[in-house]
Amino acid sequence: MKRIVIVMAMGAEAAPVLERLGAVARASPPSLSFGWYVAERSGCEVVVAVNGRDPRHGVDKIGTQPAALNTYLALEQHRPDLVITAGTAGGWARAGGRIGDVYLSETHFVYHDRRIAIPGYESYGVGSYPAVRADALARVLGLRQGIVTTGNSLDETDDDRRMIAASGASVKDMEGAAVAWVAELLDVPILAVKAITDLVDAHADTVAQFEANLAMASDRLCEALVAVIDWCAPRSVDDLGGLS
Repeated sequence: MKRIVIVMAMGAEAAPVLERLGAVARASPPSLSFGWYVAERSGCEVVVAVNGRDPRHGVDKIGTQPAALNTYLALEQHRPDLVITAGTAGGWARAGGRIGDVYLSETHFVYHDRRIAIPGYESYGVGSYPAVRADALARVLGLRQGIVTTGNSLDETDDDRRMIAASGASVKDMEGAAVAWVAELLDVPILAVKAITDLVDAHADTVAQFEANLAMASDRLCEALVAVIDWCAPRSVDDLGGLS
């Protein structure tokens, strides 16, 4: 691979990655406060596109809208061989999830909070955007795999739970499906690398879990992400699934 674009939402998630890669700032669209950074790793150019901070509210631009816009502009500008949606996420104890686990995406990305009960629109709401096969990559690096489900709220409603159960997802984030939608439109293979900060079905408060585990999960995300880059760089996209 000649170029990989990594899309990340939060500065705290991105900071260890940028430091580890020795990435330097690159010009990004001036009015959108995105942060784009570039590094060379294992003979591959790595572009890290961070959503940045919201100028009105002063917080990280999490969620699907900034993720989609950042992804579109970064992919159009840099034309990578692979895009990675990377960050922290929630998991479920019932699915065997543990705090600090790192997952790769499996088969496809979906939404769990787009309920459009109109014939023909229900499947559009859920999505189902293809993820690159990564069986070989997961096996070599000892990472778990799971379907990533995306929504714009930190908590989950009863309706969310029903949709998540129907999809069989084991990773819950706020950006993945939006990045995957753009990747499919632009015909760029996509992979998720997600570190678990909280277990949605645990008795502990989700916010408390997230805040307590963010630094640890971000460090584990960094280690896994660098290993993914090093393994992918000298290979083709098909090699991630063990096809060649």
